[in-house]
Amino acid sequence: MSTSPRPFFPRGGRAPFKREAEHNINERIRHTEIRLVGENITPGIFTVKQALEMAIEQGLDLVEISPNATPPVCRIIDYNKFLYEKKRKEKEIKAHAKKVEVKEIRFTPNTDSHDIEFKAKHAESFIKEGNKVRTFVNFKGRAIVFKERGELLLLQFADRLKEVAVVEQLPTLEGKRMFMTLAPKGKKTAAK
Repeated sequence: MSTSPRPFFPRGGRAPFKREAEHNINERIRHTEIRLVGENITPGIFTVKQALEMAIEQGLDLVEISPNATPPVCRIIDYNKFLYEKKRKEKEIKAHAKKVEVKEIRFTPNTDSHDIEFKAKHAESFIKEGNKVRTFVNFKGRAIVFKERGELLLLQFADRLKEVAVVEQLPTLEGKRMFMTLAPKGKKTAAK
């Protein structure tokens, strides 16, 4: 009784993950005619066989760029270089995208008007930076009976910031906290 050794797979005994190519390339292109574009060629409609021969002459790949077009559009390029450039552009776009943070500001039902003004200045600076502000009134113990006071406080706070912010979510009570969300005025959304 001979037992053959089990194949060694990294990652805990699973078979290696083989990723499919994002585009049809070379022999994987299953059309008879294609529209060929790219550098060092005359654009036009060719058979796949002719286009593959042209790609092989140049030492490059035939890549299907737009499969849903009629006829499908292909380009003669270095596929690995094409993927590298595509990933680099996506990474660059992602790096330049501004991430919106949500800053929190806390109150109690008995917060003084001076403290509200002080916190409003902080909220204004957060909003001018493009961040959202989530304000909440924390009710401790029996202070929950003053729900109206907490809602009034949040609405006064929103009124103080009406020139730079818009109310994204009206005051809502969740447990022992009443929340309200403010967003920069340029990113106006409907109040919930």
